[in-house]
Amino acid sequence: MSQQTLNDNYQGVWGNRIGFGKKPALLLVDFMQSYTTSSEPLYAPDVVKAVQEAEEVLNFARKQGVTVIHTNILYQAKDQLDGGMWVKKSPVMAAMVASNPATRFCPEVEPLSGELVITKNYASAFFGTSLASVLRTQDIDTIVIVGCSTSGCVRASAVDAVQHGFRTIVIRECVGDRHQAPHEANLFDIDSKYGDVVSKGEAMNYFQNITILK
Repeated sequence: MSQQTLNDNYQGVWGNRIGFGKKPALLLVDFMQSYTTSSEPLYAPDVVKAVQEAEEVLNFARKQGVTVIHTNILYQAKDQLDGGMWVKKSPVMAAMVASNPATRFCPEVEPLSGELVITKNYASAFFGTSLASVLRTQDIDTIVIVGCSTSGCVRASAVDAVQHGFRTIVIRECVGDRHQAPHEANLFDIDSKYGDVVSKGEAMNYFQNITILK
């Protein structure tokens, strides 16, 4: 099926634009060295590119006073019991323990002191965490998502974001996966059904033109 045929098939059914809201947060999903270190099983070259692109967005968001939230995945139990069925389905995730140096944040986008870090055990940044409550308390209505992987934790977080009632924005250049096929397929699905996939320029222009209400 051609891309044009696919677009025609969805036109008028899916793909409505939700747009930006009044107050955003920038959510960096799992930018951990496990995805950018070539010797690690989760290594994905496109995530390396996403980190580089996201660095500029992160620095600009900080300059504009946008709330910045980071997530990571860490299992504390020696047998990763807190990973539940996900670790059984995806044993590669068992390497996400604090003693593994590759679970550190990528230095280009590591959290600053005072920025919230939410540690999660599953794909979604919302599942089993306080993220929704934090955003509501800050009157945030828009979540701008960057991170990895597109088909995994980014998609799961985007789906949960819209289900929690937030405007969901994903920056195309700032998310990555281990293969282009699932990357593009999931961006298409997110843009069609759950949020808006935008360019880095669109997101930064939005950050530049909003007035953050403290």
